[in-house]
This record gives sequence, structure tokens and C-alpha cells, in this order.
Amino acid sequence: MILSVSNINKSFKEVPVLQNVSFHIEDYEKAAIVGINGAGKTTLLRIIVGEMAADEGIVALSKGRSLGYLSQHQAVSSENTIYDELLSVKQDIVDLESRIRSVELQMKNASEERLSGLMETYANLTHAFEAANGYAYKSELTGVLKGLGFTQEEFSKEINTLSGGQKTRVALGKLLLLKPDLIILDEPTNHLDMASIAWLETYLLNYKGAVIIVSHDRYFLDRIAGKIIELDNTKATVFTGNYSDYAAKKEMLRAAAYHAYLNQQREIRHQEAVIEKLKSFNREKSIRRAESREKMLDKVEVLEKPAEVRADMHLHLEPRIQSGNDVLHVENISKSFGELTLFEGLCFDIKRGEHVAIIGDNGTGKTTILKMINELLLPDSGSIRLGTNVEVGYYDQEHHVLHPEKTLFEEISDAYPTLNNTRIRNTLAAFLFTGEDVFKKIESLSGGERGRVSLAKLMLSESNFLILDEPTNHLDIMSKEILEDAINAYTGTVLYVSHDRYFINKTAERILDLSHRELTEYLGNYEYYLEKKEQRQALTDAAANDTLAVQSDSENKQDWKARKEQQAMRRKKENELKRCEETIQKLEERNKEIDETMVLPEVCTDVAKLQKLAQEKEQNVTELETLYVKWEELSDRLAES
Repeated sequence: MILSVSNINKSFKEVPVLQNVSFHIEDYEKAAIVGINGAGKTTLLRIIVGEMAADEGIVALSKGRSLGYLSQHQAVSSENTIYDELLSVKQDIVDLESRIRSVELQMKNASEERLSGLMETYANLTHAFEAANGYAYKSELTGVLKGLGFTQEEFSKEINTLSGGQKTRVALGKLLLLKPDLIILDEPTNHLDMASIAWLETYLLNYKGAVIIVSHDRYFLDRIAGKIIELDNTKATVFTGNYSDYAAKKEMLRAAAYHAYLNQQREIRHQEAVIEKLKSFNREKSIRRAESREKMLDKVEVLEKPAEVRADMHLHLEPRIQSGNDVLHVENISKSFGELTLFEGLCFDIKRGEHVAIIGDNGTGKTTILKMINELLLPDSGSIRLGTNVEVGYYDQEHHVLHPEKTLFEEISDAYPTLNNTRIRNTLAAFLFTGEDVFKKIESLSGGERGRVSLAKLMLSESNFLILDEPTNHLDIMSKEILEDAINAYTGTVLYVSHDRYFINKTAERILDLSHRELTEYLGNYEYYLEKKEQRQALTDAAANDTLAVQSDSENKQDWKARKEQQAMRRKKENELKRCEETIQKLEERNKEIDETMVLPEVCTDVAKLQKLAQEKEQNVTELETLYVKWEELSDRLAES
């Protein structure tokens, strides 16, 4: 075990964020921490690395082990070039190499006496250099830089001139080259394109150390993680397996909890009905039985109704009118910025109802294409034509469609002046903005909050052609799943740019891959795209499929037969219970008649008749005793079936 986290508690202004959080990380284990935005993931990482103190609990790193941490935001400031900044990590090897070169020079002019000592020093230095992988450190450094998306031309760029995302990639590169025993990464894929993410996946899978990741990239988590640590309502739950395994187990647990709740509610209603019925018999024994059941019912620990899954953000996309069949025609468009040519002669069409994703590396011009369709940029050549009755709804990853100086309420009311105050507030509430939140200014919102406002405007637009630029950026996993469901249910047309492979896999039916200045079309989702791109055709075994089909058919028939038998058995129990109740009712009514008959003047003086009636009532009472017990047993058996 390399890391132990025991009973961590943390509160902010007396509001608990983490309570009794415990887990451990084994040597070489790859684990992920997941949870909605605000669940405390980054707080937990900062406690683990010592940047923040826990209110209670212990974090223990195994003795002699090293730890490296990449936070979401890097304040890297240096006059070094990108290459020199990463080279600083290997300074000990650089110094060793410098000493070797120095000894080599000394050996050239050394006397025979001194040469022997220098040769021994040289041997020791070269042995240490080799042990430190000195002969490969430059190629390793270059490989990391290129893997993280830096071109050879960018190696000489000064750190202070880089964007925030580029600085984060530099910091990640330095951390990977340091090779600590435990790497902790907070949203490492945020500033990487798809090729760089795939490279990082391979690097981490082969990494000779342990890894903890916080990420909303579900495809990345599926590839890397063998353990999922979920933070939910301040508590931590550990699941073995990758993200898909966790999601399936989580759904099973939720379904089991809901099933247990329904079963308990059904049993409570049954017991209450039996108690009421037993009391209605108005007999001492029945009343005692009813009271006994009431006591047992009082002792039952009533289960809380499980929260509805994803019952927070509400997103429903529906076009106001239907467009023509031809939604978009793009013909021979080209775009350059100065000497940089992004693409040339691009052609594609979008038909009504299609969900199309544009993918490609950073800087290939994906967002530029979307901006040209929205007439925010003009192509250098070629034409873009929208079809009949096409109404565009645009989601901009930088949220330029929002006005920083406006409040949330003003942003919606100004865009849709026909909406009344109640409708505006209800819309904002559907995207988790309630109370005084609606009067916050756009400029004060986080990236995720701005994303939710943009989604709210998109929903209200009722457009029939959605153009989305990185719609999942800054959204937590739950919000991504809600957006996926909304897009899949949307009857209009969708064209989007995304590097979220899980999202693409769930929502795209056609992929346009922008690389080497041209588009390549793939008629399928992301998995299909991978298969085609890597030229791995799926082999199908017809005979095996036929066997599975026959087996499945047989199993379905068996299931149908079993259901029929179960239904017949239940009907039999119901009929038996009904007959029992009818017999009880008849005997109780007969005993009532006997009591009324025995007090009649002409009967109460007839001893023989009185004896006969008394004997009949006694037999009825004996039979009722048996029937009451039988009814109770039948009722319980029926409830269990």
C-alpha cells in the first residue's frame, strides 16, 4: 500500500464537505475520484498532498515514497523555453553528462599516473549515467512534449508567452518526467486534444507507479481506472473496476435500494390491511394477533425513498418548426490565417435529423468551421448554404453569446421578451439557478455555470438546427449525461465539435474527422470511427450468432412458461383466499342468525331446538378458529409471491 486515507472530515463555514472519507491506494494501482461539481474532489486532493489541512483524519504516504500533483490551474512563470523548462527536471542527468564530458577532456592530456584515476572516475560516472537512463533522456523529453501536443517549432517558445492551457500541459510534462511513485492529476485532459489524451492514456497505463485521477472524461476513466472512489453527499464509496463498471454497479445499487423500498412499503400496507381485518373480526384472539402485528410493525426501520436518479438539471430540446430535408450544404470552403492554412476545399452536407460530430486535433480549424456556418467568420473561398426553414441555435464554448454585464434574469428576458417573470424563473430553476442566483451577473459565474445558462438559452430558442462547440466543457458527469439524453431525444439536426469521446460515442451517428486540411467521413459513432481508422474490422461468427439466437429464443420460451406458471399459482392463491373469506363471512352471518333465533319466544322455550342451535354455533366457532388462522397464512403467502 502506497497511500492510506483514514476518516477525513472537512467543513467550510460549518457546512460539511467531507465526512469520514476513507480509502487506500495500492502500489501501481490506477484509481479515479468521481462526483458532481462541488462534491469535494479537489478539496480531497489538496488535503492528500498537504496543501490544505483536514479538520479530522489522517493521510499517510508510505515511507520513502514520492508524490507528484498536477492541479487544475497552473501559475507557471518562467523565462525558460518549453524545452528548457522540461529539461530542468533532468538537471541531475545533465550535470552528470557535463561531468563525463569534462573527464573525457581531462583524459586526453592526462599523465599515465593520473589517467588510471580518471578512467575509474569515468567508469563510475558512465555507469551512473546509464542507470539513470541518460542515453535516452533527450528522446524521452521530446516524446513527452510531442505526446502532449507540442510541435517541434513550439519547443523554443518562452513559458511566459503561453496560454493557461499550454502552461498546464508543460506542468503535466514536468510531472511525468519526474516519475514520482504516486501521481495525482486533477482534470488532466481539460487542455488536451484527442490525440494527446490517447497518448496520455497509454503513458499512464504503462506507468510504473500509482495514479489518482479526478476527471469528467468518462472514456479516459474507462481506459485508465481500476478503482472508482465516489464522493456523494460528503461520503466516499469505493467501487472496483472502471467507470462503466462503476456506473452499472451504481445503477444496480440504486435499483436494489428502490426495489427494497417498494417491497417494504408493500409489506407495510399488507400488514396494516391484515391488522385492520383482524380487528374487524372482533374476537379476543384476533385482536391480540392484530396487536402483535402492530408491535412488530412499530419496530420496522422504515427505509427512506431513494432520490430519483439525475433529478437535478432539466433540459428538453424541441424544435418549434420542422426544417427542409437539406439542412446545410458546404462546398469547397478554405480558410487561412496569414501563412497558416487550416483547410482547403472542404465539402459536406447535413440532412434533417442527423447528429454529426466534427473531431480533430487542436488548431485544425473545427471551431472555425462552426463560426463560418454562423456567419461569425467568412471563408476565404467556397460557399455555405442553409436549407429551407432552418433555424440555428448556437452554443459557443467561450460563451460569447452571453453578455457579461447582464444578470441571469436579464440575459433570458432580453433574449426572449415575451416570457413572463414566472417562466424565466422556472427556466433558470431547471438549470439550478434559484432565489437570488437569478440576479448574479454573467461575469461572476464559473465556466460550468455559464455553460448551464447557454444551455437554457439554447432550450428556449426552439431551434431546429443546433450547432454546439465543445458543449460538455466544464460540465460534471451527471450534467453530461442529461445533455446526452436531451440530444438523443431531440428530433432536429445537430452538428457539434467535441473532444469528449464518451459523449461522441453516445450521441453521434456520423463523424467528420478534420486532419491534414481535409475531412474524412465515418458513418457511425466513436467506436466505429476507431475501428475504421485503425483498420480493425470486426469479425462476426454467424454460427455463434445463430446458436445465441436459438439459445435466447429457448430462454425466452422458458421465461414465458415460468411467468405463466407463476401467474397461475398467484391466481390459485387469490382464489383460495377469496373462498376462505367467503366461508368466514357465511359462518359469521349464520352465527349472527342463530343468536337472533335463540332469543325468539317460540324458540327459547323449546329445549331441543335450543340445544340443536347451540351445537351448530359451537361447530361454526370451531371451524371459524381454523379459518381465521388459515386466512392469515394465505394472506401472508400471497404477499410473498
